[in-house]
Formats: sequence, structure tokens, C-alpha cells
Amino acid sequence: MQSYPGEIIDAQCQIPASGKRIHCKKVIDVQAKGIWKEQENMSIGLRLVRCGHVGVHASNLHEIACRLSRMDGTFQTAKFSRLGKNWILWSAHFAHIREHSPNMSGDTIRDLHVAIVGAGIGGLALAMGLEKKGVPYTIYEAAPEFSVVGAGIGFGPNGDLALDMLQEGFRAEYEKVCVGNKPGEPQDIYYEGMLLQPGLGTQISSLSCTTSVDSHSHCLYRSGTDVEQAHRHAVLEIMTKYISVEKVRFSKTLVGIQQYAGKVILKFADGDTAEASILVGADGIKSMVRKHVLGPLYPSQVEPVYADSYCYRGVIPISEAREIFGDLTDVAKMFVGDKRCCITYMISKGEEFNFLLCALDDKPWELKNSVSQKISHEAMMADFEGPEVDERFRRLLRKARPVKWGFFHHRYTSTYYRDRVVLLGDSAHASLPFQAAGAGQGLEDSLILSNLLARIYHAPEQGAALAPYISAGLAAYDAIRRPRAQKQLERAYEMSHMLHFQHPETGKTVDKIASKLQKQWFDWIWFHDLNGDIDAAFHKLDEALNA
Repeated sequence: MQSYPGEIIDAQCQIPASGKRIHCKKVIDVQAKGIWKEQENMSIGLRLVRCGHVGVHASNLHEIACRLSRMDGTFQTAKFSRLGKNWILWSAHFAHIREHSPNMSGDTIRDLHVAIVGAGIGGLALAMGLEKKGVPYTIYEAAPEFSVVGAGIGFGPNGDLALDMLQEGFRAEYEKVCVGNKPGEPQDIYYEGMLLQPGLGTQISSLSCTTSVDSHSHCLYRSGTDVEQAHRHAVLEIMTKYISVEKVRFSKTLVGIQQYAGKVILKFADGDTAEASILVGADGIKSMVRKHVLGPLYPSQVEPVYADSYCYRGVIPISEAREIFGDLTDVAKMFVGDKRCCITYMISKGEEFNFLLCALDDKPWELKNSVSQKISHEAMMADFEGPEVDERFRRLLRKARPVKWGFFHHRYTSTYYRDRVVLLGDSAHASLPFQAAGAGQGLEDSLILSNLLARIYHAPEQGAALAPYISAGLAAYDAIRRPRAQKQLERAYEMSHMLHFQHPETGKTVDKIASKLQKQWFDWIWFHDLNGDIDAAFHKLDEALNA
């Protein structure tokens, strides 16, 4: 008999049972060596095969009709007796099992409690949605306080809409800290494209856009919406206004996860434990939760993949930036070049200037457990030496700390959940930054998941078993969010190739790059029907529950 852990959702087997039926006196169990992983604190592991249910689970103590799940080879009922020595009546072990099993009765809808690991943008956005809809939750954050570090961040129209839908009052607060292009400049320009070379490409031919542009720039427009960015810390401060601070536990570094029939146990570095009905991993690109979700069946997908590029980044006063670039700071820019590029835009109501100086890498990343690496100032400056780079970028680079920030992404992810544990944001789909769309995808995650969990929590059958609802809800979340988020990830990777002159179609021709990016490249991200996604998720949830 084989185990199919990827198809088992909280003891509910999702694989089809065979047509043969086995009638068992009482409920029987089987010791799980080679069949099911033993759970900690249990003297034996169990695999129950009853009416399609499989897992560490206690059943009713009466005669039932059981169906056999998939087995190796052809099953013959006559051979069932051969297993007799390994099969024991449940009644003989019931007291022992109940003593060692963390949960025997299973939880109900009214018991739903969500644990969120990580108090970044994604985790707080989910908490905002749950708070608004009255769903119980607790946030566990490894840091001693909410993050005060970070750089510029923008969400795109889809992310802005998701925030509005999560919490109606957020937009007005966000407007107080964000900034677009300088007043007087077109506010629907996403980025102006220029060259990294000396002179910044002032002699290249112009690109025809929806409005007139200067002859020295190539513009990417965002029709019908303004472009806005803010400092990450300012955004987090606003988010915390919409959650209950008493629901946040700081200095809680997750070191272990155990799933049982009815609960998830979280273990922390300080020795504490916590319980929840569902665990949401919003713990970033080096996610502990991701390892739990993908490790058993997809171990090669756990770690983020180095995208053979890195950046130096910084935030400086706008006055310092204008000393270098003058009025070129007024509108967000992408400066493109051979194996190097630079991205700049204003943040903090126009008082600060955010920049990334990016370079391709022909060597593997040296540090296994870190996405950043301290280097010498000389090594940093050497990355942007050469006659093909305008001197202004070296002046800008001197204002960055000599730290390489590696670009990693989760390029392949076969599932966003395992039983009662689910991924959100960078833990699910860490992306390269070149579409400025990764954070927006995390907000979409939070919107869909919070709506699904609220629909479950407020279901009329409050005494019903929670397990089938969790199974159906997380499957719906995965079906709606994973294809879209993974597509964004792939497109960001492709855009990286364009900006570094490595794309086979566009090469080093700026006109071709700009033309490709203007042809609805971003529309599918920015102007997506989020209400339609919520409706589709609800439909999948209801369909699974009624099957």
C-alpha cells in the first residue's frame, strides 16, 4: 500500500477509491512504517482506510463499510487476511492513541483561527482583510517590532485596487505618503526609457506614444491611472492602523511546523508553541513555511533560484539626486544598457529618490543562506566602470552601500499549499523587480485568501467539520492565484532580459524594447478583474463542498 501525501487534505483523501468494498468489524488501523510518516509525540503512525479517508485520524467506533484507496498491484480480498498481524482493532489501542494524539475530535467552522507568519506587506494585508471581516487571526513576526527598513515600493493599479477592496479607508491614507511624477509632468507615465551610455541616448529616435514626448525619451504609459510610489516603511505604518496590535506576537522566529487532523502546531525558537486551524506563510523569499509545503514532494522547488543578476540600491534626498541628474529626476526612469541597467523614481512625497543599479552576473551566487553580500567599495564601483556608462551613474553608485542584493525568484512552484498550510506573497512567488508588480501580486493573494476564509468562517453550518472547508478553500486559492502569479514572475524575468539587452527579439535596439513593452505588456497585470477572481474562487469553493 502506498501513501499519497500530495493528495491527502487533512485526512480526506482526494484520490479516487476503488470500486471494491471491504466490510470491517470496528474501525481498524495499520502501523505506518513505509506508509505514513510517524507524527512526533505519537508511538505509532496510523493510516486509516475508510470511505475514502486516509491519515492520522480517529474515526467512529462502530461498524462501517470501507473502501480501499489505491494499492500497489491488483487487490485481492483473500490476501487481506495476510495483513492481519499488522492490523489491530482500533478499540484495543483507543486509549493509548487518544493520550498521544494532539487532536481526536476534529475542529468545526466556529473554531477557525488563522496564524500568519510574517508582518510584511503581504501578511499585514491579509490581516487587514481578516480584521475587516471578523475572522480570528494572530500574526507571528520574527523581528522585535514592525520593520523600519526598506526602500521604495509601488503596487500598480491592480495592487491599489486590492488595497481598496481589503480596506476602504486605506487609499486616502496612502495618498498622504505616496508620490508620482513631479507635479506638472504627465502622471500616467510609468517610466521614461533612456540609455545608460554617455549622453543617455539623447540622439536616438523618438517613440510615438499616446501623447507627445520629448525626442530623447521612450515612454511607457499607464492609461487611466496615476503612477505612485512610497517608502515601504510608510506603507507598513498605515497598514498597522487597520489591525489589532494585540493580535501581533513579536520576536517569534518559526523553527518547526506540525500538522494534525484538526490543527497546525507552530514551534518557535524561544521554545514557545502555538496552535491554529490554518497557517499562512507570509515569511518572505527565504520562507520556512515554503519548505514545509514543498519539501516532501517538490524538494527541488523549495529554495529560491538565483536569476544571474544583482543590484546596488539606495535612497537619498532628492536634492542630492538633482545635483547629479537635474530635472531627469522628475519622472521615473529606466536606463537600459548592455548587461547593466538603472531604475530611478521619487518616493516620500517627492523628498527622497530611490535607485537600483543592476548588473548581470556570470558566476553562481556565493552565499547559500543570504540574498545579500557585503563587498568592497572598489568592487562595487568596478561593476559600472567603462566608457559605455555615463559618469553620472558612478556618482550615483558612490551613494549606495557596498552590498550586492541578489535577484532571486521562485520560478517553479507546483502548489501554494499543503493540507492546512498555505503560502502568500514572496514565500509563494518571489519575483524579479523589473515589472514593479511583485508586491501587487501579494496583495491579490491577500484579497482572495481573506475572502475565502471569511466565507468559510461565516458559513451557516457553524458546527460542521472545518476540514472539508479548508481543503476546498485552499484548493480554490491555489487554482485562482498560482497561474496568474507565476505568469507575472515569468514575464518579469523576460523583461530583465530586455533591459539588459539579452532578449533574442529586442537585442540592443531601444525602439524594439519600447515597442514590445507598449503592446499591452502590462495591461493584463494592471487592469485585471479582481471581483471576477473572488467570484471564481467562491464558485470553486462551493463546487468542491457540494461535490
